Amino acid sequence: MPAGRRSSLQSKSCYGRHNMSDMAQPNGMKSSSTDLTLASQRVAESLRELILSGEMPPGSRIRQEELAERFGLSRIPVREALRRLESDGLVMLVPNSSAWVAKIDMAECIEVYKIRERLESLAVSEAVPNMSDEHVTMLGDLVARMEASHDTEEFLRLDREFHLASYRPAEMQQLYAIVERFWNTTQHYRRAFTRLVGKEGSWVTHTEHRLILDAFRRRDAEGAGHVVFEHIRRTRFELERHYEAGSLVERDRPSAR
Repeated sequence: MPAGRRSSLQSKSCYGRHNMSDMAQPNGMKSSSTDLTLASQRVAESLRELILSGEMPPGSRIRQEELAERFGLSRIPVREALRRLESDGLVMLVPNSSAWVAKIDMAECIEVYKIRERLESLAVSEAVPNMSDEHVTMLGDLVARMEASHDTEEFLRLDREFHLASYRPAEMQQLYAIVERFWNTTQHYRRAFTRLVGKEGSWVTHTEHRLILDAFRRRDAEGAGHVVFEHIRRTRFELERHYEAGSLVERDRPSAR
């Protein structure tokens, strides 16, 4: 990775957990294990931010020795961080080689979207009955902020936060983990598509978000599930159409290793 990312990586080194390593431990081995865990979390969160923001595009090589040096760590917590990110669908580990930012081709992306249509409509329909008024208000704020945003990266972050937050009240941890992994693996295509349609073409997305929010306010679980299904389905059709037409130019596609 370019040296210019040093400050970006180091700026996310604490995450409000630095005091935990200072707590008295009755066992030195336990303290050492805790320190390694916190160090691994620090590396994982820094890399997660860089990958999801597009600063490390799909196919980028991740050198463990460079990360260890940059964070001032041994390679043990770095390897553990990469394993975590692999389980999240963000990193691919190659035996006897190195690590790479995960990438999928368009056929895989379309497959993921087809699965998402079913899983996320289920997640949201299970979540709606458990939503509090405060939670719905928070989701409404995210919708308003998305509509006001003129920045692609801000929109992507808010869009991800809106959808994933709407599934959490379902309290189905396995389903949520699968859905989040799919969001991770398709982030690059979402970014390319958002840039392609621009602010002018985003009105459909905003309308669908308002329809989803309206279903939340009415506590209409079935209606919310239906709108989410159609929301993801329409995006899949648009992604496929633009890709086949060549609108998603080569620089927008995941780079080859």
